[in-house]
Amino acid sequence: MAVQRTATLAATTHTPDKPDRAVVRDALGVGIAVGLSGFAFGVTSAGSGLTLLQTCALSLLVFTGASQFALVGALAAGGGPFTAAAGAFFLGVRNAFYGLRLSQLLALPRTLRPLAAQWVIDETTAVSLAQPTRRSARIGFLVTGLSLYVLWNLTTLLGALGAEAIGDTEAWGLDAAGPAVFLALLAPMLRTTTERAVAGLAVLLGLGLLPVLPAGVPVLVSALAAPVVLWARGRRDGASKASEASDISETSEASEVSEASEEEDR
Repeated sequence: MAVQRTATLAATTHTPDKPDRAVVRDALGVGIAVGLSGFAFGVTSAGSGLTLLQTCALSLLVFTGASQFALVGALAAGGGPFTAAAGAFFLGVRNAFYGLRLSQLLALPRTLRPLAAQWVIDETTAVSLAQPTRRSARIGFLVTGLSLYVLWNLTTLLGALGAEAIGDTEAWGLDAAGPAVFLALLAPMLRTTTERAVAGLAVLLGLGLLPVLPAGVPVLVSALAAPVVLWARGRRDGASKASEASDISETSEASEVSEASEEEDR
């Protein structure tokens, strides 16, 4: 009955529409703010040894900032192309899960889905999921994806051209731009204790293994931080539940003994 009442309430509750102008404003804000970081990628990519054409091709075809930074970062550190590509691939796998959720939310025609898939990234997913209706979710996805794609590729080009004009990016400290932007994008996502623990352990694994493993491999190994932390949390929760059950059992037994003692006294 409770489930039925909840379902009925959810079906009858009216979700207020969000004005299209407000959706466009929010989507443009995200697209412009994140799109400007493409300049850092262009500089980092050129500094890692990629040509202007290769740098622009990455932004046009890959279009997922974390994976792009991971790829050029591994190459800059001396890693092989296959190792660097593997790290970038694993980072990009999350977009597939975003696509599963967005396909239900947006419900786009089949002919448009292959094109929309190119824009399934963190920012478009966040903006779309924040909208109250399907119409506003579609507008948010479109505006965020379009503005971010155009600006990201434009700033990538400008960054790569600027790096070529500057010359040695390491002399200017611009080789640190990629990791700095990556951390700036990651930090706000670490909201829970578990997420922070995973991030902390991943950093320790990556830095600890950096001197002993080939470039790019520590990034892959650091992915083990997630299952390790989840396993430890499961063990802790299980021990906590077992302790609570034991305390309840001891309290119950003590209560029974006390009641039996009172009956004997009577």
